[in-house]
Amino acid sequence: MTIDAVALAQDLIRCPSVTPRDDGALGVLEAALTPLGFTCHRLRFEQEGTAPVDNLYARLGTAGPNFCFAGHTDVVPPGELKGWSIDPFAAEIHNGKLYGRGAVDMKGAIAAFVAAVSRRLAAGGPPAGSISLLITGDEEGVAINGTKKVLDWLAERGERLDACVVGEPTNPKALGDMIKIGRRGSLTGYLTVYGAQGHTAYPHLADNPLPRLVRMLAAITEKPMDEGTEHFQPSTLALTTIDVGNPANNVIPAQGKATFNIRFNDAHTPASIEAWLRGCFDAVGGAYDLTIQCSGESFLTAPGPLTELVADAVEGATGRRPDYSTTGGTSDARFIKNFCPVVEFGLVGQTMHKVDEHTAVADLHGLSAIYETILERVFTRLPGTGAAA
Repeated sequence: MTIDAVALAQDLIRCPSVTPRDDGALGVLEAALTPLGFTCHRLRFEQEGTAPVDNLYARLGTAGPNFCFAGHTDVVPPGELKGWSIDPFAAEIHNGKLYGRGAVDMKGAIAAFVAAVSRRLAAGGPPAGSISLLITGDEEGVAINGTKKVLDWLAERGERLDACVVGEPTNPKALGDMIKIGRRGSLTGYLTVYGAQGHTAYPHLADNPLPRLVRMLAAITEKPMDEGTEHFQPSTLALTTIDVGNPANNVIPAQGKATFNIRFNDAHTPASIEAWLRGCFDAVGGAYDLTIQCSGESFLTAPGPLTELVADAVEGATGRRPDYSTTGGTSDARFIKNFCPVVEFGLVGQTMHKVDEHTAVADLHGLSAIYETILERVFTRLPGTGAAA
């Protein structure tokens, strides 16, 4: 049997799986994969203070190497419905475009991959290794009960992944523009600077923390963190809020707070960034607290067999050699990179998270053809990628 990418994408979009809800999306996938011979594992994870999340790991074959496709069925909320020209969960096709929340990010890519697998099996039979899908319902949310815990579950079973393609929308304008071979890290800093409250008419009796806060922020923003590296753009630091919470114009506050986000390249680690921040703040002086939260470190899959395999498949289908890029935000590839080489390639991302999210039907078929070519070649083009699992 073969599966139509568009029809499966429509079935997935019609499940209103706003993160972290599933609303039947994983069931749609399981119903498509089981007849193809996949063994499906529904995995629910939760921890105190977070909503439970349903995930799916499906595998065809038991031998290595194990080639994995990773993605997510959860979507962001549709926002104001009056802004949509159609129902965001109706999955309607107009003028050659499939509309709906998740069409681009990333139910369309999941459907394209499953359709590619079905055609490959129909044409060539079982793979020389294994094909697996790691699908989470927690990518658009806090990313606590999703991909990371599925990977831990696989490790506990002694099951390995040897190479992975993540179906995130990577192309800026046209299918074939770009492959993501890495991502910058993301770190948020919470700074509180302390002083002593007092009357503005008697500043010598108070200790105003705000001038120190301003100097500290100037110290970390007045110069670029770096000039970029071979595969990464320069790191960036953005102030996101400065808060005093002082309703009175004649009171010197006791403290001031600031929050900032750093997107960092492979010239840095969270530890090195924290050391740099504290050095800047210590030079200003005064009492302060700094809390660091890192949601993902930078990573790079260096150009090599996996990147070339994907780029060749893209070029063969589109006639364009895709750029290798590390731009954009974080994705679940930040977890997968600890287990195997990983790249990202999916649909055109211009409408992701927007009102009237849509993808061209032709792009769904084109992406599915690219995935099929990858499947045809992956077990011969990636030599030495593992043993039986």
